[in-house]
Amino acid sequence: MDPKTLGTTRRSLHGVAELVLAGPQYRESGTIRLRIVPGGFATVGAPELRVNVTELVAGDRAVPLNGSTCRELATAAGTEAEAADVYADGSGVGPDDTLGVDAEAAAHILESFGRGQEALVRFMPDATPVLWPEHFDLGISVDEVNYGVSAGDTYLGEPYAYAGPWKARQGAFWNTPFGAAHPMRLLADDRALLDFFEEARERAAQDPVERS
Repeated sequence: MDPKTLGTTRRSLHGVAELVLAGPQYRESGTIRLRIVPGGFATVGAPELRVNVTELVAGDRAVPLNGSTCRELATAAGTEAEAADVYADGSGVGPDDTLGVDAEAAAHILESFGRGQEALVRFMPDATPVLWPEHFDLGISVDEVNYGVSAGDTYLGEPYAYAGPWKARQGAFWNTPFGAAHPMRLLADDRALLDFFEEARERAAQDPVERS
């Protein structure tokens, strides 16, 4: 898949998650948490909105993301586009920026989140995966280790699975500055993704903490 198309689509979906879903939800319901649903992601409270691959769905309305702005999408959904003022980073998308959402790229990103949701629930049934709008990643935290799937970022420009101990560990498994990461395309099936999380848990428990 063309990296530029994937990057543009990722940034656009991130902007929608941040400005159209999480921000209005924070204003109405006091939380920025989002959730994975079949084909996309959705709010957990009011307003009830979701993204279905390339469309914003609000009640019985479905509005195409591609070519729209977050302000236009929010207006169509009966709300106002804004980011929640509770974190410093974000998508960098402005309310009036035109979105570019390629259907194939969007499906790839959202399929990765769907796979991540299933694997995390199997890995830790008592934890509830959250799609965070700040970094546009799906994750849980267990025993001071973050586990999840990112849509991609400046570190790796494609969807990847990650494990990030709150205190850095020593050892070959930990292959990034924030812990361990593997591109989703190299985790060919659901068993491989679950194995990655399980190995990360074992390694976090056994490997020594990195000295500062």
